[in-house]
Amino acid sequence: MIPDMYSEEFQIRTGSQEVVHDLTDVCRRFLSDADASDGLLHVWVPHATAGLAVIETGAGSDDDLLTALGDLLPKDNRWQHRHGSPGHGRDHVLPAFLPPYASVPVLDGRMALGTWQSVCLVDTNGDNPVRTVRLSFLAG
Repeated sequence: MIPDMYSEEFQIRTGSQEVVHDLTDVCRRFLSDADASDGLLHVWVPHATAGLAVIETGAGSDDDLLTALGDLLPKDNRWQHRHGSPGHGRDHVLPAFLPPYASVPVLDGRMALGTWQSVCLVDTNGDNPVRTVRLSFLAG
């Protein structure tokens, strides 16, 4: 028997600034709409310049992540990929560090996240202010 999958795509306006956008509430609503029980939530961002992270938000960790990415991937002229705004090549390297996917176990309809964990879209590319996110629930 092949398990059923429920999937939905939506757009998030991230704007022109670097951002860590918390998707946790959207994921919770999605699981409720899917009438989820036990299974797996898969989050997918079909972009070459955005990624996903499971981190704490609201206590400075989201800003710390953006600072660390700025240190690791400076927005300067070292990048060979040069279209877009200056330093945009580093945005294309971001998904190697923060992949465009995340999978979260779902137990009894709820994400099995740790106490302070949130599912977040990370976007450092100010050239693309709207991002697509696909959520899929695979019943298990």
